[in-house]
Amino acid sequence: MKTELPSGTSPNRGVAFALQKGGQTGPRTGMLRIGGVDVPTPVFMPVGTRATVKALGSEDLEAIGARLILGNTYHLHLRPGSDLIERRGGLHDFMSWRGGILTDSGGFQVHSLSRFRKIEADGVRFRSHLDGSRHFFTPERVVDIQSELGSNIRMVLDVCTTYPADEKQTAEEMAITLRWAERSIKHREKKKREGTWDGALFGIVQGGIYGSLRDKCAHELAGMGFDGYAIGGLSVGEPAELRAEPMDASLAIMPAELPRYLMGVGTPLDILDAVGRGVDMFDCVLPTRNARKGTIFSWQGKKIIKNQVYAEDNRPIDETCGCPVCQRYSRAYLRHLFQVGEQLGGRLASIHTLAFYLQFMARMREAIAEERFAEFAADVRERFATK
Repeated sequence: MKTELPSGTSPNRGVAFALQKGGQTGPRTGMLRIGGVDVPTPVFMPVGTRATVKALGSEDLEAIGARLILGNTYHLHLRPGSDLIERRGGLHDFMSWRGGILTDSGGFQVHSLSRFRKIEADGVRFRSHLDGSRHFFTPERVVDIQSELGSNIRMVLDVCTTYPADEKQTAEEMAITLRWAERSIKHREKKKREGTWDGALFGIVQGGIYGSLRDKCAHELAGMGFDGYAIGGLSVGEPAELRAEPMDASLAIMPAELPRYLMGVGTPLDILDAVGRGVDMFDCVLPTRNARKGTIFSWQGKKIIKNQVYAEDNRPIDETCGCPVCQRYSRAYLRHLFQVGEQLGGRLASIHTLAFYLQFMARMREAIAEERFAEFAADVRERFATK
């Protein structure tokens, strides 16, 4: 399963996308070319919030086939600082990672973690959740921080409206997101003229659960000239059944020839549904967070490896999986590690679960290419329906 990546870190942070199969809506496949690395889509990005996927090294990610990961602007700005990372050659050199890196803007973390947050016309003021220090994120500053980090794909600063919120509040916060998006584009163009821009910039569609607001936001963003588009503000507390309309409204407007990214989603079934609607890119902390607590995804559904039933089970987590963990360790051993509180348990469970997610995306791409996505989707739903 080892990924063939370039032998050294590359200074080329450019991003290109080619749609291979599909169109405006419905399941699609494509290819992201990121700094010399080919990333087939649909793709799941392991979350490396603080320049690490918790407990895993870059070599672990390469061994299971990861090519694109996510880092977080908020956390890396606070510690160790984007200026320090820039002096160390950027995130790729800092964490010895040869694949692609997407950094989110930190807007959601400002909202969810800060002890003090105030949205102003020019940006958002907040206090660090670490030490209470004061900070001010503007659209321009967030673009600059991500440039210092040296990520390949960078996200604009936005206002993430969390559920529940009425339509008036959602519309007001969406308007701020649009103004900040325009400022971000202007700042990118300035950096291009100066010769200091070498990545891709994605806009973020907001609008809560309101399809009409999503439609309006997507229309305006589509005219600004972003390199890709994200659907934000979903999977933030709303019931799953309320996601379809705003997702469809966003996708119907997003340019078909550019990558579409659904932020913060999620379970295999959530990803399956979104791919069926036309989404190309995903990230979520759920797989590794659950794995560290002993809940592991596999082709047989979810397994709670701490359960007594696995105490003397010498089989691998998944007998159909070729990941390094399944090739070497038993269910009984993993259960033992969790029972005695050994950190290795969470590490091995995380490696397997991410390997499953990457296998899941690969098989989904194959199904789309072979025009049997509906059959694949029915099989996955059966596997996970009661798990």
